[in-house]
Amino acid sequence: MTLLDKDGVRLTVDDVIATVTLAGPAKRNAQSPAMWRALAEAGSLLPGTVRIVVLRGEGKSFSAGLDRQAFTPEGFDGEPSFLDLARGTDSELDATIAEYQEAFTWWRRTDLVSIAAVQGHAIGAGFQLALACDLRVCADDAQFAMRETSLGLVPDLTGTHPLVSLVGYARALEICATGRYVHADEAERIGLANLVVPGADLESAVADLAAALVAAPRDAVIETKALLAGAVSRTYEEQRAAERAAQARRLRDLAGLGE
Repeated sequence: MTLLDKDGVRLTVDDVIATVTLAGPAKRNAQSPAMWRALAEAGSLLPGTVRIVVLRGEGKSFSAGLDRQAFTPEGFDGEPSFLDLARGTDSELDATIAEYQEAFTWWRRTDLVSIAAVQGHAIGAGFQLALACDLRVCADDAQFAMRETSLGLVPDLTGTHPLVSLVGYARALEICATGRYVHADEAERIGLANLVVPGADLESAVADLAAALVAAPRDAVIETKALLAGAVSRTYEEQRAAERAAQARRLRDLAGLGE
């Protein structure tokens, strides 16, 4: 069932698994503000029964990043150019970037597990979109790069937090400041990729992972995801308490004593 198909984004749902496809292969799925609004809308349209969201890109690349048209004086039709943004007030600029970020924030909702299926280039905004997901399965030709700093900008589409969480501060700084490519084998070695497979096996590997994830009871997965997501910000003792509270809820639910 197709729920959305516009501005280079297609959302389909098959039972408990939704697929969000970046559908602009002619431009290597380059991103624009219109695409970001469509991605945010896709998140809002997900039925409550969905447990897994797969994010994929059509063609040879996952996403080559921001469409270069953004860097031209005219920008995109009907959108403020970068020059227009720079002329705005701090609050206006903050609000615009916050709106753009909405495309990247919903992938880590605790009621979902999101999987980025990455092949070819995942550059800049494409890298950050892959980082927005919980898990990343990569083809062996995948190449990640954070090019923003090389262009005189900073990564501002929510990618810095997950990158540091995955690879640590020092390596994240080196990746961002140099703008170099991180190839699939390194991505797997340093924790960016959960799994690397031959390109021909990418779709089946993602399907197998999705099937394994839905095999466990949904409420247990939701509680576990929330526990793990909050672990970094809690002390050891706080995490112990959170584990006890979560387990108490699960036991009561299993015993039919839940609220």
